[in-house]
Amino acid sequence: MVDELWDIFRGMGFTRARGPEAETEWYNFEALNTPLDHPAADEQDTLYLKGGHLLRSHTSPVQVRVMQEYAPPIRILAPGMVYRRDTYDATHAPAFLQLEGLVVDEGITFVDLKATLAEFARRYWGPGTRVRFRPSFFPFTEPSAEVDVKRVYVDADGQEQETDWLEIMGAGMVDPAVFEACGIDSERYTGFAFGMGPGRIGMLKYGIPDIRAFFENDIRFLRQFADR
Repeated sequence: MVDELWDIFRGMGFTRARGPEAETEWYNFEALNTPLDHPAADEQDTLYLKGGHLLRSHTSPVQVRVMQEYAPPIRILAPGMVYRRDTYDATHAPAFLQLEGLVVDEGITFVDLKATLAEFARRYWGPGTRVRFRPSFFPFTEPSAEVDVKRVYVDADGQEQETDWLEIMGAGMVDPAVFEACGIDSERYTGFAFGMGPGRIGMLKYGIPDIRAFFENDIRFLRQFADR
């Protein structure tokens, strides 16, 4: 799934970026406009290690590291494992893949965000895919949005049908406080970020009802995807 999603974004000019899975609180929270008294930083939600480190709860620290090291323009995709103290059930796992994107340059607007994600959705699910943006909140983006898709498919009788609206990712314009923490001039540059779970995207695409199937190594399940 990561490789399939990456191929689409690479075709839109993105570069792949990686970072460490063991992070500091500054990279995982504070640099992303999330104070340490925020509920996300609570020990009940985050897996802390000895020595003041933790297992990253998202791949957003990769964005911070890239912005510290490189001057805009920036256009990256950051896939990798993330860790949260979630209950292991049909829709949650304590370790899972996440894929995040970041674009920073002069003159980037919400129109660029919408156009990029709409193009992704249509390349992935087909040209008839409809995309919807709903207002939301994330500490590191302002304004923020949830992104939904409604897919068109052909049923067994050869008739076109539409699915219900399905949430696929969160997104938004990078908060100026994040730019300032990374040493980027927020008066000159703007940007957008988005994040999705490749496992959830795979569940939606292939009709998989239980995310635990990805972790059980059942050869009967895995064989379905051998030639994809």
